[in-house]
Amino acid sequence: MTIFERAKLVIPGGVNSPVRAFGSVGGEPYFVERADGAYIYADGKRYIDYVSSWGPMILGHNEPSINAALKAAVDRGVSYGAPTLLEVELAELTCEMLPSVDMVRMVSSGTEAVMSAIRVARGFTGRNLIVKFEGCYHGHSDSLLVKGGSGMLTLAQPSSLGVPADITKNTLVADYNDIASVEALFNKYSGQIACLIVEPVAANMGVVLPKEGFLQALRDLTTREGALLIFDEVITGFRLSAGGAQEYYNVMPDLTTLGKIIGGGLPVGAYGGRRDIMELVSPSGAVYQAGTLSGNPLAMTAGLATLKKLQEPNFYEKLNKKATILWAGFADNLKKLGKNYAFNAVGSLACLFFTDKRVDSFKSAMTSDTKLYAKYFHGMLERGIALAPAQFEAMFACAALSDTALDTTIKAHYEVVRGL
Repeated sequence: MTIFERAKLVIPGGVNSPVRAFGSVGGEPYFVERADGAYIYADGKRYIDYVSSWGPMILGHNEPSINAALKAAVDRGVSYGAPTLLEVELAELTCEMLPSVDMVRMVSSGTEAVMSAIRVARGFTGRNLIVKFEGCYHGHSDSLLVKGGSGMLTLAQPSSLGVPADITKNTLVADYNDIASVEALFNKYSGQIACLIVEPVAANMGVVLPKEGFLQALRDLTTREGALLIFDEVITGFRLSAGGAQEYYNVMPDLTTLGKIIGGGLPVGAYGGRRDIMELVSPSGAVYQAGTLSGNPLAMTAGLATLKKLQEPNFYEKLNKKATILWAGFADNLKKLGKNYAFNAVGSLACLFFTDKRVDSFKSAMTSDTKLYAKYFHGMLERGIALAPAQFEAMFACAALSDTALDTTIKAHYEVVRGL
C-alpha cells in the first residue's frame, strides 16, 4: 500500500488541501521528506522547488537564521495565549514596511484574515454588499466561496456544498481587469456596497497582471462611492516588493490582508489598514474577532526573522535578477520552439498558460489546455523540477536558487515543451 493509499483511508482525498492530490494533472502526489534551499526531497528523489509552499518560502527552505530563531523560540515555549513582545515587534515592522497600514491584527490564516477584514469593512461602512472578481480566490469562508459568473451584474451562486445561497446573496462578482463591470455594479447597488476586495495581481487563476490603470481606477471608484478597497496580498505581500503590490503599483488600499511570507512558512495571517478603520476591531471597537493561537510565538518568530532578511540591502534586486533569468529563459525557449503559449510574469511570480490567447482575465485564462499542462507538469517532474500540480496556480522563484538550478530548469523546460 502506498502512502497515498494509506492517507486516503484517514484523510479526505488523502490530502489536507485539495490541489495537493494531483487531481488536475493525474497520478499520485509525492510525499515530501525534507527540504533545503531551493530543493525538496520526496520519495527518495530531489526536486528544484517552484511551489515554494505556495509562496512563503521566498528565502528558500531551511534558512539558517530562521531555523536558529525558531529553535530558540521552542525552548521558551510554543504557545501562551497571552501577549508577547514578538507580536508587537512584528506588527511594528509590518506597519513600517507596508505604506497603507497603520495598525495590524495577527490571525492564523489568510482565510481568517480576509473574513475578518470584510467584517471590519461592513462595520465601518454600515453596508452589507461586497464585490469580488471572477477567478480571484480569497480563502474558503462562506461569503467568498462563490462561483464567479460571466454576467457582470449577476449575484454569485455558491460553488461548494454546505454554503447557503442566502449567505452569498451579498457577494457581487465583477470581471478582473474590466473596470466597466465594476462601475456597473456600483451603479446598480449605489450606496449599498461596503467594500471591494481584489488580488492586486491575480495569482489563483494562474498569474494575471492588472492592466495599466486598473488598480488606480478601483481606488478612485471606491473612494467616490464611499466603499473600502481591500487588497488581498496573501500572495503578493512582501513578494513583489518590501511594501507589497501596493508599493509596487503605488496604489494604496484601505485594508490589506496578509499571509504566507509574513509567517516565514508557519501558519499565520494578518489584516491591517488605516487607523480609523482598524480601531473598530475589538477590544478597541465593536467589530468582534478573536483567536486562541493568534500571535503564536513560533509564527511571530519566523515572520519577524523573515521580514528582517527581506530588508537586507538589494534583496529584491537579487531575487528578481534570478527570476528574470528564469523567465527570460522560458520565453526564449518558447520563441525558439515556435510555441505561441502565453507566459505571464511579474517579479518572482510567473505562470505558463497553454493557450495562444493573451491572458488578462479569468475568461482568457480558462482557454488554457489543462491536459497539455498535465503533460508538461509530469515531464518537468521527471526531470527533477517541481511545479504546481494545477494549471491555474503560480510558479514562485526563491532567493536560494543557484545559477546551476536556473540553468537546469531552463534546459528541462526546453526539452519538455519541445516534446509536447
